[in-house]
Amino acid sequence: MGLIEEISRTLIDRIADQLLLRLMRDPYVENLWELISTTMKVTPRDLMEIVLRAEKGKPLGRPFGTVYHFSPWQELLFNPVHLVRLPTVDEKSVETKVTLGPKAKRPLELAIPIIISGMSYGGAISKQARFALAKAATAAGTAINTGEGAYIPEERELAAKYIYQYHRGQWPHGNKKEFYTMADMVEIQLGQGAQASAPQTTKADKIDEEFRQIFGLKEGEDAVIASRLPGLKSGEDLKRLVARLKEETGGVPISYKFAASHYLEEEIELALAAGVDVIVIDGAEAGTHAGQPLIADSFGLPTMYALVRAADYLEEKGVRDQVSLIAAGGLLSPDHFLKAMALGADAVYIGTAAVMAMIHTQMVETSPFEPPTQLVLYSGRLKDKLDIDRAAQSLTNYLNSCVAEMVLGTVALGKKALSEVDRRDLCALIPTVAEITGVELGYRRKEAARFPMGEQPARVGEEAQVTH
Repeated sequence: MGLIEEISRTLIDRIADQLLLRLMRDPYVENLWELISTTMKVTPRDLMEIVLRAEKGKPLGRPFGTVYHFSPWQELLFNPVHLVRLPTVDEKSVETKVTLGPKAKRPLELAIPIIISGMSYGGAISKQARFALAKAATAAGTAINTGEGAYIPEERELAAKYIYQYHRGQWPHGNKKEFYTMADMVEIQLGQGAQASAPQTTKADKIDEEFRQIFGLKEGEDAVIASRLPGLKSGEDLKRLVARLKEETGGVPISYKFAASHYLEEEIELALAAGVDVIVIDGAEAGTHAGQPLIADSFGLPTMYALVRAADYLEEKGVRDQVSLIAAGGLLSPDHFLKAMALGADAVYIGTAAVMAMIHTQMVETSPFEPPTQLVLYSGRLKDKLDIDRAAQSLTNYLNSCVAEMVLGTVALGKKALSEVDRRDLCALIPTVAEITGVELGYRRKEAARFPMGEQPARVGEEAQVTH
């Protein structure tokens, strides 16, 4: 052992000894260990949000929504088949397409059931990021949603399938006929999972000249998203709006998006009476650019709960084959997507996962001193460093990977299309999830089921019994 190493070990040993002795001798209220025990009661996240509130005295804007996982997707498992129903022969034959608004004059047809959710230019992400999202959506055969932002002609050119969000933004260039008539679907947005119907404001000092021009704002004018959509105060108002949008767009699907809540069936009833073609359920786990923790953590219904209730209600009303259902909020992986479809979704929206996939290896441009989102946010200091083509390719790869896994899962279920997967292909691990979803419990014998050609699985020496 060299002299320097020996001296270093001796110093480290003495420092460690002194630290341990101090920890063991100082009164608890003066002890450094208080930091450890305190963070077991007040988590590091709680502590940071406390001091951020203490610093500014204003509502916080936490990125990516709630930190909680309300929907227990891990408590649902798929039921592979072998002889009771044969697995699909060829994975290449599995159909991945989805048609949204099948009863609309101009239904929206997508190659895959994963859609890029609304993440607006300016209010959330940069123009460069929007372009990357549009290019990836086109390459993967899906659509991109504008979010609560303004129409950008270059983005529309890049997006083969384009969903315009008819939003609550109060700026001159919002919800103009010349913009939404360029869309393949129009989404009336009255709320979102991470922020409910709470208002939002982008202050004028955060808005650059390009932002002002695109939004039509005056110098010094804030960009405001109101809690209400102007002119929409009742179901009758919604009905008139839906009819007008259908006429002006030539019959593209009109969707209705709201933050999932315990009033879910009443909201859907109003939407159905208005003639909407698509229902978008945005669960409590949904992401956002900068939402308030109170609303993100404590408002709404979990995505799983809301999805099941919405699917059941559409079935009850006899319109399940006429009105499409999109699930959104905290969906991150192929198993989330396929389980959501099994529970009744025709398609899913992704936001947070799309951003993470888009950043991919480019996060090295920000580390170790800045968070990776600085590459994609409108307010990001490093947004000009985002390589649009690389970002688009990374997101395309992610979407392709997810769909390929969903196809393999569908093969193992013996189905020929992603859309054929349903609740009978699932089992629940705990009673709570079985009750939430209407799926059978995995630790009880499967109830009597219908099999191909009326056959039942062979049993030796006894008749099949049903366990309730």
